[in-house]
Amino acid sequence: MKQHCYALELLVRDYECDMQGIVNNAVYQNYLEHARHEYLKSQGVDFAELAREQVNLVVLRAELDYRQSLRSGDRFQVTVRLEQVSRLRFAFCQEIYRLPDRAIVLQGKITGTALGPNGRPCQSEGISALFHRVEFRSR
Repeated sequence: MKQHCYALELLVRDYECDMQGIVNNAVYQNYLEHARHEYLKSQGVDFAELAREQVNLVVLRAELDYRQSLRSGDRFQVTVRLEQVSRLRFAFCQEIYRLPDRAIVLQGKITGTALGPNGRPCQSEGISALFHRVEFRSR
């Protein structure tokens, strides 16, 4: 199995924090999703084209292990590694690191599939093609 890596650097915004002054737990899923979308775009996967083909990428399972909290103004990096789980399923193994110390904040595994026009799981050519290329990108 070949792996791809991608890293995206972001900054915590004030409105993402709760009354305790830390990032709300639900916001981390937004960070992970944004990094997945940026990764797929960087690899040429076009969501508009998939929609025209009536193919939808959906999340089947989200596993998140919170290790530390981010606070307003913290810089952090979200990493993405794509794994093929089965012929129809794939997983994004992701981590969030606080910068500059690279302390691990969150580890997650997001399992997904593509649904075709009939609403049934199908192979997405865009996702399948990713398993035949290897590269690392950082933004």
